[in-house]
Amino acid sequence: MPVKLPKIAVLLAAYNGMQWIEEQLLSILDQSSVAVTIYISVDPSSDGTESWCEAFCAAQERVVLLPDAGQFGGAARNFFRLIRDVDFENYDAVAFADQDDIWHSDKLMRSMEIMAARKVDAYSSNVTAFWSGGKKVLLDKSQPQVAWDYLFEAAGPGCTYVFTKPLAKALKEAVLQNWSQLQQVSLHDWYCYAFARSHGYDWFIDPKSTVLYRQHESNQVGANTGLSPLLQRYKTIHEGWWFTQVRVIAELIGQADEPWVKSWLRFRRRNLLALSLKSWQCRRRLRDKILFFFVCCLTAIVGRNI
Repeated sequence: MPVKLPKIAVLLAAYNGMQWIEEQLLSILDQSSVAVTIYISVDPSSDGTESWCEAFCAAQERVVLLPDAGQFGGAARNFFRLIRDVDFENYDAVAFADQDDIWHSDKLMRSMEIMAARKVDAYSSNVTAFWSGGKKVLLDKSQPQVAWDYLFEAAGPGCTYVFTKPLAKALKEAVLQNWSQLQQVSLHDWYCYAFARSHGYDWFIDPKSTVLYRQHESNQVGANTGLSPLLQRYKTIHEGWWFTQVRVIAELIGQADEPWVKSWLRFRRRNLLALSLKSWQCRRRLRDKILFFFVCCLTAIVGRNI
């Protein structure tokens, strides 16, 4: 009797991806020991991505191009559209994919085996950032999860996320119910991690790298390596974007009225100072805990509008 392979829906958001998308699609179709169907949603592009995807999908029965849905203006809205419009009923799991990475051939098989063995609802992993010149850097996102990290950061790059069917269907229901407010969310992977953790779903972050995470000038969110990206990310925090996202996500996942969250969610000076003292419960990595402490303190002192 033939072995029944796990069926996985892979959601891929594309935009001006002609340079890299074929290599990524082939790496997904080459996944071992799983049955994959790829769903592509293309944000209107200027490099011919839509027409190329049409031709590719016509030749590949395991790849489906969703109908044009207008301008998204960012990967998060495109992924929310994929969650909303793809039917998960006939699949065992759902995964996210970026257009420009390269997956290890055992990525999905490994995630399914780990979720089954650990009895968890979601999986993500470390990735290996790589540049055109040959440089490679392991991005370690697998530090132990803490009580409130999901309100302040994602579980790592969304291109590594895999969800069980029950969690995927719950995410879809939440997306349908909160479609308008979700348009304010800039990072879909952060929201999905927050939704899962806040609704009692168990999540495993794998220390093994399963994806080659391509770095180029068009990355919406790239590898946070070196001083320059760190300073840039501090700027987004200091100017209020990050605090605004925390508030929006907390409201969307129903945590805004939780007593501890409510105590600081208005981000007044005394709230920020109190929050800084809980930094060890808000970020996973030691470096980020320290940065979180100083950002909260400095923002309280400077008195930025949030």
